[in-house]
Amino acid sequence: MCISSSQAAFDYGDALSKSLLYLEAQRSGHLPHGQRVTWRGHSGLTDGLEQGVDLVGGYYDAGDHVKFGLPMAFTVTMLSWSVAEYRHAMASAGELEHALEAIKWGTDYFIKAHTHHDVLWAEVGDGDTDHYCWQRPEDMTTSRKAHKIDPDRPGSEVAGETAAAMAAASLVFRETNPHYSHLLLHHAQQLFAFGDKYRGKYDTSIPAVKSYYPSLSGYGDELLWAALWLHRATGREDYLRYAIDNAHELGGTGWDVSEFSWDIKYAGVQILASKLLMEGGRHHLQDEQISILEQYRARGQHYLCSCLGLNANGSNVRRTPGGLLFVRQWNNMQYVASASFLLTVFADHLATSSGEPELHCPRGSPSPQDILSFVKAQVDYILGSNPLRFSYLVGFGPKYPTRVHHRAASTVSYKVDKSFIGCAQGYDKWFGRRRKNPNVLVGALVGGPDAKDEFTDVRGNYMQTEACTYNTAPMVGVFARFYRPRHK
Repeated sequence: MCISSSQAAFDYGDALSKSLLYLEAQRSGHLPHGQRVTWRGHSGLTDGLEQGVDLVGGYYDAGDHVKFGLPMAFTVTMLSWSVAEYRHAMASAGELEHALEAIKWGTDYFIKAHTHHDVLWAEVGDGDTDHYCWQRPEDMTTSRKAHKIDPDRPGSEVAGETAAAMAAASLVFRETNPHYSHLLLHHAQQLFAFGDKYRGKYDTSIPAVKSYYPSLSGYGDELLWAALWLHRATGREDYLRYAIDNAHELGGTGWDVSEFSWDIKYAGVQILASKLLMEGGRHHLQDEQISILEQYRARGQHYLCSCLGLNANGSNVRRTPGGLLFVRQWNNMQYVASASFLLTVFADHLATSSGEPELHCPRGSPSPQDILSFVKAQVDYILGSNPLRFSYLVGFGPKYPTRVHHRAASTVSYKVDKSFIGCAQGYDKWFGRRRKNPNVLVGALVGGPDAKDEFTDVRGNYMQTEACTYNTAPMVGVFARFYRPRHK
């Protein structure tokens, strides 16, 4: 089997560094002394005040200023998984501390947002009023109303994903900050119990989120996802038993998917379950557990084979003429990033597995190196090896997006001009201007090209020019994996 790969020698360490820098540009709250993105200022300093809680901090998800709990938690889960897999590579690249800071910026916020064992504040701000304004975060005049889930208004998706994020992060901090790791695990266990006991869709309980981050897959994937991360973090048999006993009911062994995202976690669930078999733990498992885990693995392999174009019956992910995975028009790069991460992790574990040496697809059995070659081609496409010779990672290479759909980046820095910019004034003076953004959103991974490899660098073209934290988080792991020290 031959999978083409670009021969371009990109600096993956630089891509890693820039990706982590982007996350600092997305910070909400009181910025620390070590803030490296100096054109940003403090913002959202009264978040939660109206409801009598401290919800200052966290991340803005994209180019606006709402703090959406579900994609924020997924971002932190994927950052934590990235560090868990590629910690040594990040340390070698000199970026481990920055990665840990990025995770902790999110988990510190989740600790604040989890004000009671059965209460989680899941959104701050209002998408509708926010989108009517084009303001810097430092000037915000839009609603900062906070929304919560509780037993009367359940939200199992956001409870489960936040539990997964805190459990995964607890693994990352276990050696360097054991007290903090224990605290995260305590919150994760409470949130999982809450999300499972009071089952319900979060976008029913919080209608304000429905136009922006609706839950199309339901909450089954998040509950299984959280259980598997808690099993990893604690080693407790009851969390594995949950994933085994609920595998069918919650869809883990029933869903064949071709995407992995902030909404649809099944592929991630299936790969995590597969890892239990690949890591040589079979002798600790009962026959029934092995049988269910193998069903998870079969579904996970469907996803991997779909990405590699090796499924039959047309159930493969489309590709652009230039070879980029293409799932859908709006922010397609999130799916490329998440697929690249799962393929990379699976290939690495396959290479060291004591079980089957290959991934068996209907149209071939790629080796770990075949899989990694395919991922490298995706990564190199992102960084500039594409028909336009254009990098979709802002600030990387000679050509990259300069009109990113981002309120703060497209408006004069608060540090340069503290004059108040009003809601409509921002649209009139800054959004519509054709010039480049005054601030470079270094490290942002934008939505990317369309199905024909075409890209229009226009601020209003949000489907292609907006970046999101959950685009970046999986790529932190992938860039670390492909990083190689440069010898002088």
